[in-house]
Amino acid sequence: MTRELLIEALLPMLAAFVISTVITKKLIPFLLKKKIGQYEREEEYEAHLKKAGTPTMGGVGFITAIILVSVFYIAKCPNIVPILIATVGFAVIGCIDDSKKLFKKQSEGMKPLEKTIGQIVVAAGVIAYLKLVMGYDTKIRIPFMDGEYELGIIYYILVFFMILGTVNGSNLNDGIDGLAGSVTSVIATFFVVASFLYKAGISPIAAAWLGGLLGFLLYNAHPAKIFMGDTGALALGGFVASSALVLKQPLIVLFIAFAYLIETVSVMMQVSYFKLTHGKRIFKMTPIHLSFEMSGWSETRIVMLFTIMTVIGCFIGLVAL
Repeated sequence: MTRELLIEALLPMLAAFVISTVITKKLIPFLLKKKIGQYEREEEYEAHLKKAGTPTMGGVGFITAIILVSVFYIAKCPNIVPILIATVGFAVIGCIDDSKKLFKKQSEGMKPLEKTIGQIVVAAGVIAYLKLVMGYDTKIRIPFMDGEYELGIIYYILVFFMILGTVNGSNLNDGIDGLAGSVTSVIATFFVVASFLYKAGISPIAAAWLGGLLGFLLYNAHPAKIFMGDTGALALGGFVASSALVLKQPLIVLFIAFAYLIETVSVMMQVSYFKLTHGKRIFKMTPIHLSFEMSGWSETRIVMLFTIMTVIGCFIGLVAL
């Protein structure tokens, strides 16, 4: 067991950490030179306007590290392939989105329909691989319950909603220095542990995600010298959602990715209430981490809150397994 932990968890984590750290450090001056920096709209939260010009698309660094490390484990751990598909697929969508924002100097990026279609295509690719190559059926494990439960056609509806919801939730969570990286580092640790408990064979890529994010956080923690951009933010959700699918535990994201969930729910509540009341708001600003910030919380304190929340959620998730 000790040797297995060393090979499948510690080594990929350390390798990804080193590669991510080196690439991210090199990216900062390169992106500054190319003037590839964060673009903030005038209507954005005032405190964030000063971040305009900070290098973005830093997700390229840790994603490259994750890919380089993970490919060495494909032969031994083929279950990491669908997670790689999700990681790369959603990273590509995010990269296109970032590129449109940067070159057009606008924060909208891809049109919502374009982005949704792209996400559906990647999600379909992951689901198809699980079914056609890995032989997965339409059964899932339900948290706190034993055995597997057949869902039939409902499985595909549930899984599509879970993937797209998780991906967009991780994107919303990426709003202040170090937040999304810290939250997802904890979730990656959960999947390392869960993989060993279930013998799921995904610990190398989960550990690589942990190491890659820790390397990135050296430069993304407050005050951030670089942002991950949608390139990294969408890939985060892809990793989390696909890892849950490999474990046959799509509902586990409700616990381990609770931080993503409340960000998404806060936006949905705000938009719905705004339309129903013709301009009134529930929160000062959404996603909800911005409401905390507008209430006087420091970015560091908000990151700590969401990270602790995720640690608790992951402990509940381990019990639920």
